[in-house]
Amino acid sequence: MITPFILRAIDGRGAIFLVLLAAFAVAVPAGNLLFAPDHPLHVPTYAVSLLGKYMCYALLALSVDLVWGYCGILSLGHGAFFALGGYAMGMYLMRQIGARGVYGNPDLPDFMVFLNWKELPWYWYGFDSFPFAFAMVAIVPGLLAFVFGWFAFRSRVTGVYLSIITQAMTYALLLAFFRNDMGFGGNNGLTDFKDILGFSVQAEGTRAALFFATVVAVALGFLIARAVTRSKLGKVLVAVRDAESRTRFLGYRVEHYKLFVWVLSAMMAGVAGALYVPQVGIINPGEFAPANSIEVVIWVAVGGRGTLVGAVLGAVLVNFAKTWFTAAFPEFWLFALGGLFVAVTLFLPRGIVGTVAHGWSALRQRRLSTRTEAGTDESPMETGAVGGMKHQAAE
Repeated sequence: MITPFILRAIDGRGAIFLVLLAAFAVAVPAGNLLFAPDHPLHVPTYAVSLLGKYMCYALLALSVDLVWGYCGILSLGHGAFFALGGYAMGMYLMRQIGARGVYGNPDLPDFMVFLNWKELPWYWYGFDSFPFAFAMVAIVPGLLAFVFGWFAFRSRVTGVYLSIITQAMTYALLLAFFRNDMGFGGNNGLTDFKDILGFSVQAEGTRAALFFATVVAVALGFLIARAVTRSKLGKVLVAVRDAESRTRFLGYRVEHYKLFVWVLSAMMAGVAGALYVPQVGIINPGEFAPANSIEVVIWVAVGGRGTLVGAVLGAVLVNFAKTWFTAAFPEFWLFALGGLFVAVTLFLPRGIVGTVAHGWSALRQRRLSTRTEAGTDESPMETGAVGGMKHQAAE
């Protein structure tokens, strides 16, 4: 059942994209590990981590495109799911430090010792196990999305009102995680990680492995999203996006479809956050900032809403531009980002990939029309005469 569902997503364009991802997943770690630092093909370790961060953002953008591009749910709070997945992974990494912390406490992280905590909170139990922590990476964001979506979609909250509520959700989590008594490090968050699965997070091999795992996660996320959108379920989602009232009138339980894709998207965002944390080395409440979620929407809009590939491309291009701008002209980055969004809205409303795909389809249609007109350029009498001659020849 699952295999045909996934294989349905691998058409020509999807296969090309997956091949490019596979080449990227192999080329970057190989350039980092196999070539000397002075070799022209060498990829520095910092570049591996930076590209890994871009891939985490690409998976996050995929999750937003799934709900916005195909179901019409404009989420301004997906940064919350991303951050929750990151905190779940950060808690595992903090438990791996053990007695190597500043205070040498084998059970409590350093920030808890500093704040005079006497014992580990109950919600930290189990995070010394990687399988448990990785399960929480998907379960915690998925559970929050389920509860939020259950009430929001059953109440038929849509449009800008739903977007505002999602932003309020992530802002409430921002304020909560800033508190020291929450047990998540307060303003400083979780950092100073040592190991992951017994390997040093600073080692070049570990960085390369994390990058490879992130690209694989992007490929799997693309396959899942593509399979969903190309199935009958995906057709219903598009119908909900374009005419929700009509779809509901036809007998579909719209809130169930929206809830499913919303939870799936949140779990994808949580996995992206979990892969982000060991590569960046820190997770703090700043990841809940509403501005981060708005920026994700810009990535999807730039790349092309409702294209999946465009979401990945937009995330990589915009963040590459951010890296360059913040180094060369740090004071102008926000103006550049705002100008980019305005320019895309005015001149590329379909985004980069959407515009290219639309132009290519229009060109093919024009060529087909030209060929059709050329084939029917003969008069009806001539066409009939030719047909009669062919019929006689056949007899």
